Amino acid sequence: MMNPAQTFDYVVIGGGIVGSATAYKLSLKFPDKRIGIIEKEMELGKHQTGRNSGVIHSGIYYTPGSRKAENCRIGREQLVTFSKSHNIEHQICGKVIVATNKSEIAILEAIFEKGLQNKTPGIQLIDAAEIEVREPFIKGLKGIWVPSAGIIDYVAVVKKFIDLVLKKHPKNRLFLGEKVNSIQRMSQKIIIKTDNQVISTDKLIICGGLFSDRLAKLDGIKLDMRIVGFRGDYYELLEHAKHKVKNLIYPVPDPKYPFLGVHYTPMVGGKVECGPNAVFTFKREGYRKTSFSLKDSIEALSYKGTLRLFAKNWSKGIEEYRRAFSKKLFVKELQRMMPSITEKDVIATRSGVRAQAVGIQGQMIDDFKIVKNNGVTHVINAPSPAATACMAIADEIIKDL
Repeated sequence: MMNPAQTFDYVVIGGGIVGSATAYKLSLKFPDKRIGIIEKEMELGKHQTGRNSGVIHSGIYYTPGSRKAENCRIGREQLVTFSKSHNIEHQICGKVIVATNKSEIAILEAIFEKGLQNKTPGIQLIDAAEIEVREPFIKGLKGIWVPSAGIIDYVAVVKKFIDLVLKKHPKNRLFLGEKVNSIQRMSQKIIIKTDNQVISTDKLIICGGLFSDRLAKLDGIKLDMRIVGFRGDYYELLEHAKHKVKNLIYPVPDPKYPFLGVHYTPMVGGKVECGPNAVFTFKREGYRKTSFSLKDSIEALSYKGTLRLFAKNWSKGIEEYRRAFSKKLFVKELQRMMPSITEKDVIATRSGVRAQAVGIQGQMIDDFKIVKNNGVTHVINAPSPAATACMAIADEIIKDL
């Protein structure tokens, strides 16, 4: 039997980095309002938030004037300030983006120009000798030094956001282990039903990550896109090889795709990871190579956008799948920047799934997308750098509430 309806002024669905940042910003703007947060898992930040690279992005890559570029620039500053204020473990270690062949130099230089337009702090073009000074084991023709990039524990950020929300007002509430089953409107109120709760609110904000499209459908929204999951696998440098990486090290990304390529990432806990790749996953929250959901698979593969995406990029897809099942091929990709790395230097570790919005024509939708519908705000697409930009995205979400 369900509990009687619990009433709030604002409810946020989703206990990841964007949802928790939004709840936090609501609590600052409306300290006297009652705020509820609903999370389907029994812990916070279990999916994209806790399974990404843990990078504080600088904003150098993004189209000037886009939501991504603006929110990343503003959000990075807010995130670093917040982390300093609340003693959240982070480090502004800097990043090197490395061109390893002549064909990549023009793309690298275009990224640098974007960085200048985006006001990315302190960026410098560096030559092969300067790359080697900063990263002795990395071989490249030309690079960009990005001093404002860093690393952080995003799950710790989420927990701090929620802790501050719950302390702000005695009637603020976190609901864990509550999957949303329906969204209805009744007498100027929005009624959310979960497995165990009936929750009433004046305004609802949905930050559903991998399930943002399904939650939009619950609210009767017809979308011109669908979420398709891409799994990314990571390897970890063994102790004897960790000295080979000093900062974040990234390749020049392929401009046809929204992924940044296989990179080297020092983590706040002292580990050094390499990855991720990007392969279609047959389960939205499937973190093993063999994970499978019939519902997720049918939904993705019956969608014309997915099929058109595959048709356009079949050779790249095969290449990524081969690397996903072959340590040798994964290491070969790592050797493009670090020729000395071997299979004996790395061990397979965790994986994550990225929520990629795909349009009906098979195009990957790269920018943030927020849709408002009669008192409900849907964050439909929040790809990387959403974690870095979370506080700026939250400001955008709540500005008209």
